[in-house]
Amino acid sequence: MCAVILAAGQGRRYREIAGADQDKLLAPCLGCDGVLRPVLEQVLVNLQAATDKAPVDNIVLLTRPDRFEVIALGRRYGCEIELLDSEGMGDSIAAAVSAQPDHRGWLVVLGDMPFILPETLARMIESLDDAMISVPVSGTVFGHPVAFGRRFGFALMALSGERGAKRLFQPGLVREIKVDDPGVLWDVDTPAALVFKP
Repeated sequence: MCAVILAAGQGRRYREIAGADQDKLLAPCLGCDGVLRPVLEQVLVNLQAATDKAPVDNIVLLTRPDRFEVIALGRRYGCEIELLDSEGMGDSIAAAVSAQPDHRGWLVVLGDMPFILPETLARMIESLDDAMISVPVSGTVFGHPVAFGRRFGFALMALSGERGAKRLFQPGLVREIKVDDPGVLWDVDTPAALVFKP
């Protein structure tokens, strides 16, 4: 399995409040472990802890060519870097999977979700099934990350634009993974969301 971290969005809502020069992925954030790190680094730390229990073949960080600090952070954590000059989620998923097509599946992780527990990430990796999509569910709400089996490779590579992969969710193809982890629903869209209040 390949873990893909999507980090190509501009974070417009965040910048409207925090300032045009502020990158939410680099904003200081107190993690679930009580350590202050940039948002993206929290994601990387949690994923690294998860892969100690449920290994992946590699981790790919997809971001924009001009995000030098994000690229440097990804390299520091051993990520392979893929560059894309688009912030559309469909474009991002397609580019990442196209760059890494030879896997049993792909775990799609969002770079602005720093509060997902490593245990949840490990469960999602372990849930991989060649013919299924695994989605964490908190209460009754679908969250992230999402694991896509090999069967969905061509469909993922065909995605484009702003829309993500939710259009691939069809009855009988989605496995719901019940989790006690509100972090699967918590993304950092605004500066206020840097403080986790489950």
